[in-house]
Amino acid sequence: MSEALATATPLDGEALEQRLIELTQQGLPLVPHPYHQLAGQLGVSSEAVMAAFRAMQARGVVRRIAAVPNHYRLGFRGNGMSVWDIPDEAVREAGREVGALDCVSHCYIRPRALPDWPYNLFAMVHGRDRDAVHEQVAAIAQILGGRVRSHDVLFSTEVLKKSGFRSAAT
Repeated sequence: MSEALATATPLDGEALEQRLIELTQQGLPLVPHPYHQLAGQLGVSSEAVMAAFRAMQARGVVRRIAAVPNHYRLGFRGNGMSVWDIPDEAVREAGREVGALDCVSHCYIRPRALPDWPYNLFAMVHGRDRDAVHEQVAAIAQILGGRVRSHDVLFSTEVLKKSGFRSAAT
């Protein structure tokens, strides 16, 4: 055994979290058991890796762990952010309903910027083309019914690079 390995201290707490962030900045390993692979790289158990991620999520260091598909490469080129003016007392329920739809990748509530921006519910809708997105938005309007005061669709004009967390050292 090398001297470095013989004197190394096990990773835990903050050190483990920092190494996990460094190892997953470009995403989780694309293997059947990514937490096991990370654990092997770090010399800890997969349970310790999962516990560290849960702790970081609980503290808001990590918001979520999810796949980030490139919709354009999958043939969805009509991507549009639908924006909705929903009464404040109904917006949370409306958001849950819209966010559960297959055509919506993410949905969130934001403050209005009156008088110019009355919208408080945002939902990214994906379709093969803009006509498909307009059809999906019309279906969402039907679901939301009388709770919709107004809405619009803002279409993507370019593909932005999506990336994970970057530490100050990178």
